[in-house]
Amino acid sequence: MGLRDSEEKLMQHFFTDPARVSRDRIFIEGNDVNHMKNVLRMKPGERVCISDGAGNSYLCFIDSYTDEGAELSIYGIPEQDTELPSKIFLFQGLPKGDKMEWIVQKAVELGAAGVIPFAAKRSVSKLDEKKAEKKQKRWQAIAKGAAEQSGRSIIPEIKKAVSYEEALRMAAKMDVRLIPYELEKGMEETARVIEGITPGQSVGIFIGPEGGFEESEIEQARSAGAVPVSLGKRILRTETAGLAVLSVLMYHLETHGHNLIERKA
Repeated sequence: MGLRDSEEKLMQHFFTDPARVSRDRIFIEGNDVNHMKNVLRMKPGERVCISDGAGNSYLCFIDSYTDEGAELSIYGIPEQDTELPSKIFLFQGLPKGDKMEWIVQKAVELGAAGVIPFAAKRSVSKLDEKKAEKKQKRWQAIAKGAAEQSGRSIIPEIKKAVSYEEALRMAAKMDVRLIPYELEKGMEETARVIEGITPGQSVGIFIGPEGGFEESEIEQARSAGAVPVSLGKRILRTETAGLAVLSVLMYHLETHGHNLIERKA
């Protein structure tokens, strides 16, 4: 890793609207400015990384603070792309309490392109429309913070909770759909499916709530084209299972090109 790569990784990272980006200047406003100016106490002349949420990132100098926000000048673009080469979507069965907040945060850190909560038959949490909207806003704010902390160039979208049937329909066009199931035997199929995923493919991961999936839900998923897989001999908590799959996929996808080069050598 070069010196510039190291410096870029240590930079504070913020997001702004694409409309606030011009040819060589960026303007940011809102809570990020308060965090930059009053919490981090960053001064004009210091460097930050700004992303527009649409996949573009910029290396900037802070020029000045105004009553409306902060003005920055662009001096370059990051050398390293922080997004995974495939879009991975986590379909998460609604868990109890505030576990969803933790799941969203860690899924974004691990590179998920989006998180879709759904109500499974064994979900204890049931959200009405008012609560669903409030929760979704909270989850989206957590995703933004996690994207900034982990240096993402996009802010993954966190959907409002949907039904299981709707979640399956949303995943229908994805290239690969995995549904970890504690009664599935053997890791051979898991390894085969994961090793067959290539950069550019879209992937949906379905994780059940605390009580897991009912057998009828697994059959629904299978009929919709999802592949039931095992995650090993141990039963993982709902807040662990999705992150375990994301971690494996992150490693697989980010080493895929390197492995291809080695095999050709």
